[in-house]
Amino acid sequence: QVHLVESGGGLVQPGGSLRLSCAASGSIFSINAMGWYRQAPGKERELVATKTTGGMTIYADSAKGRFTISRDSAKNTVYLQMNSLKPEDTAVYYCNLNSMGHMYWGQGTQVTVSS
Repeated sequence: QVHLVESGGGLVQPGGSLRLSCAASGSIFSINAMGWYRQAPGKERELVATKTTGGMTIYADSAKGRFTISRDSAKNTVYLQMNSLKPEDTAVYYCNLNSMGHMYWGQGTQVTVSS
């Protein structure tokens, strides 16, 4: 069993910043990648950013230049630094862990960008 616990969401004004954190625990044998997805009301869940254990990083076009993903492999933790936030970034953000082909999800954390 793998548990992912996210934190750091909240309400922020346009142009502001937030930092999301996700800590993984449980029976983790091998992590291929950790990352973040988001789901806005009425929309499908979409990739925001992911970082493989081998060092490859993938960002959605909407995140490039504004968001930065980082990982602390020793702590099985992944972070998402979000700058220059826009109202369209409003969504529930989900932490994701890919381990040997299995996908695990956190419970989600709400990010609301509004004045």
